[in-house]
Amino acid sequence: MKHFYYLLLVVLFVSCKNEVSKTSTSTETETQTIKKSALIEAFKYKPNADPIISVHRGGKSIKNYPENCLETLQYVNDSIPAIYEIDIAKTKDNTLVLLHDNSLGRTTTGTGKLTDYSYQELKAFNLEDDFGNETTFKIPLFTDILKWAKSNNVVLTVDIKRSVAVETVIDAIRAEKAEDVCLIITYNMEQAQKAYNYAPELLLSVSGRNEKELNWLLDSNIPTENMFAFTGTRLSPDNFYKTVQSHGIKTILGTLGNLDKQAESKGDTPYKVWQEKGIDVFATDRPFAAAKALGISK
Repeated sequence: MKHFYYLLLVVLFVSCKNEVSKTSTSTETETQTIKKSALIEAFKYKPNADPIISVHRGGKSIKNYPENCLETLQYVNDSIPAIYEIDIAKTKDNTLVLLHDNSLGRTTTGTGKLTDYSYQELKAFNLEDDFGNETTFKIPLFTDILKWAKSNNVVLTVDIKRSVAVETVIDAIRAEKAEDVCLIITYNMEQAQKAYNYAPELLLSVSGRNEKELNWLLDSNIPTENMFAFTGTRLSPDNFYKTVQSHGIKTILGTLGNLDKQAESKGDTPYKVWQEKGIDVFATDRPFAAAKALGISK
C-alpha cells in the first residue's frame, strides 16, 4: 500500500517550529518573529513525491453525501488520503459556515439567500446531495470543520466567498490554532498580496495559469515557499509545470469538470499521464476514481 506523504504532517505538526523574521514598516525598523505554518515545509515541491487528491467542495456527486458537509469529509477521509477544498460563507448574524452558493435552494431544503438567515435559523434545514436526496446533515460551522481537521490531521484549502473578508476567515483559523491545517485560496495577485500581508505565516493557493501570472508572483514580495500554484482547469504545456516546480512550488490542476469527464471516458488513465507531465495535486470531483488511478490509498 502506498503511503500518502502528507500523513507525515502528524510529525511535522509536533516538530516543525520554523520561524521567519518579518520586518515592519514603521519609522524605526522593528523585527518580530512569526511561526510559519507546517504546510509551508510539508508542501514544498519535491521530485518523486506522491500525488495529492484535493476534493472539490469537500466531496461532490456522492450519493447521500452533500458537498461542504462535515459528514462527507469524514466519509471520504475514511477511504482515501486527501486534502479538502471548502467554501466559506457568512450568515445574517456574521457566523462563518460552509456553503458554496449565495442561496440555499440547490444544496439544502431551504430557500432564499444565506444572508437572510441567522445560523440558528439555518438549523431548520437539511443538506441535500447532488442528486436531490435529503439527508439529516446540517450546514456546518467553519469552526467545527477546523476542529475536525486538527483532530484528524487533515488539510483544508479554504475558498472564501466574496461577501466574506479574508481577514475574518484568517482570524477564525488563528482562533482555533489551525494554521498548520489550512491554506488560503486566492484568485489574483491583489488577493494573494492582501492575504500574505495579513498572514505571512500561511500557505497560499495562488493563480499561476501561465508564464505571465507566474512572473507576477515571482516579482511580488510573497516568498515562493508560501505559494501553491493553481495552474487552471486546462492543460498547459509540459515545460510550464516544470518551470513552476523549479521554484519549489507544487502545481495544482483543476480536473473538475471537463478533464474529469475526459478521464472517465478513457478509463481514468489520463490522471497518471497528467501526473507524469508535472501535476502534483489533482483538484477533482472524482476523488475515489482519481486516487485509484494514481495508486493512492491508506
